[in-house]
Amino acid sequence: MGELRTAGERPPWEGLDGTDRHAACVVAARDGDRRALDVLVADLTPLVWHVARGHGLDRSTAEDVVQTVWLALLRHLDRLVEPRALAGWLVVATRREAQRTWTPSRREAALSDELAEQLESEYGLPEDAALVDDRDHRLWRAFGRLSQKCQELLRLTVLAGRAEYRAVAEALSMPRGSIGPTRGRCLTTLRAHLDAEGGSR
Repeated sequence: MGELRTAGERPPWEGLDGTDRHAACVVAARDGDRRALDVLVADLTPLVWHVARGHGLDRSTAEDVVQTVWLALLRHLDRLVEPRALAGWLVVATRREAQRTWTPSRREAALSDELAEQLESEYGLPEDAALVDDRDHRLWRAFGRLSQKCQELLRLTVLAGRAEYRAVAEALSMPRGSIGPTRGRCLTTLRAHLDAEGGSR
């Protein structure tokens, strides 16, 4: 590790975004700049969190997985061959840790509350509390019929938002420009599956 940079020194990631920003942070963190780790955690924890929740983990277990993944990154920071591939590394590490802690009883939780709320906003699903359980079951069944690629893409983009498209594209090995159109097709397919489940109302 190199010497810690002074607080007043201009950070090397300033003015950068996406993979360039994260790569600069990885290099700086290796040199002992603790601010770089703070930036990475702030930027990429939402991505790690949504991957963990997307694998059916409850909030408490997901928090443990997120912490474990960041600790694993700290241990492997010097061995990360390609700093620009950090988001992809985090997604893979989170998947593995989530699968290690996953149990069949958690399957129904795989459609997280956050995703259900976002999809409800997309499609105007019913607000009546008496219909929520039935709606969630149908939504989960419809979601479960999507391809793995669509499930993963919706988990990351519906939850993480457009600001994360660059990291999502990297993590899923997709061109950034194809994220939006593919997301639209996945949502259309989801709606068709919902209709087959008896509609959204």
